[in-house]
Amino acid sequence: MSDMYVAEVGLLLYPGAQMSAVLGLTDLFAIANRFAEPGSEGLSTSIRLSHWQQKSPGMPIERCFDSMQGEPGSPDVMVLPPTLGDPATAEVVAPYIEWMRQHHKTGGTLASICAGAFVLAETGLLEGRKVTTHWLYEEKFQQRFPTVNLDIDRLIIDDGDILTAGGVMAWTDLGLKLVDRFMGPSAMIQTARILLVDPPGREQRYYSVFSPKLMHGDSAVLKLQHWLQETEGKEVRLDRLAAVAGLQERTLQRRFQKATGMTTSEYCQRLRVGRSQELLRFSRQSVESISWEVGYQDPGFFRKIFVRIVGLSPSEYRQRFGVG
Repeated sequence: MSDMYVAEVGLLLYPGAQMSAVLGLTDLFAIANRFAEPGSEGLSTSIRLSHWQQKSPGMPIERCFDSMQGEPGSPDVMVLPPTLGDPATAEVVAPYIEWMRQHHKTGGTLASICAGAFVLAETGLLEGRKVTTHWLYEEKFQQRFPTVNLDIDRLIIDDGDILTAGGVMAWTDLGLKLVDRFMGPSAMIQTARILLVDPPGREQRYYSVFSPKLMHGDSAVLKLQHWLQETEGKEVRLDRLAAVAGLQERTLQRRFQKATGMTTSEYCQRLRVGRSQELLRFSRQSVESISWEVGYQDPGFFRKIFVRIVGLSPSEYRQRFGVG
């Protein structure tokens, strides 16, 4: 009979934490424990799941649920769930900051899902780190935490002692990632099969849509952005764009990059690919026809741009998301 090692995953129930994710993760780990198998040294691993909460202001953060009997330890991973409302403010997070820092300082891992990244970032532990959150929160997150390296294309970023997951439903991906870490790929795959979800490996950019920055305050750049939206980004000649904006070409390049975070060429590519995603989902046009319609005369070049931005080929995207 093999020995059993128990890894503990804690969930922090901060104000506004999404309870469906908390309960979903609780069930996911319960399912995963059915597939605990002895490893190479005869040691099998199961996952203990605990919930943590500050029951009233000024009180300590305590364990309020434990999935197993027996003497509890300290969680190996503390997870900050998503929220369905606005991301938690610094004031809401304040009672948990030092507690999270101490957990990390003593060797514990911290993980966040969706807007839980705002809670995690308030600890200061994400400075200079590459992290992800929901793509809708990109601008708000960058404004609050400008020294954190945000990558909203990624669904999960595993940085060892810090894990971050993107969208609201990315709790499934993070849960499977932790099952893989503690119990191995076999248990992870079997758990995913029971839940009928894809194993980790998706990317958030498959699902995101281009959401241009418009609140930058540069009226000339904003004028050009509105014109590019109307013309679907098909005009990319810098002299033409500069004329629309009423700026010199070099001035436009500098101000456009500062305002939007990308060059005019990159911006137009995003607009064109966004339009092509709509056509792939809702029409039966061929990829070649769509390439021409959005402004690319070379379908091969269009495919390369599409893969670079979306992470899937046009055909793969249509197969996954097409409704026709």
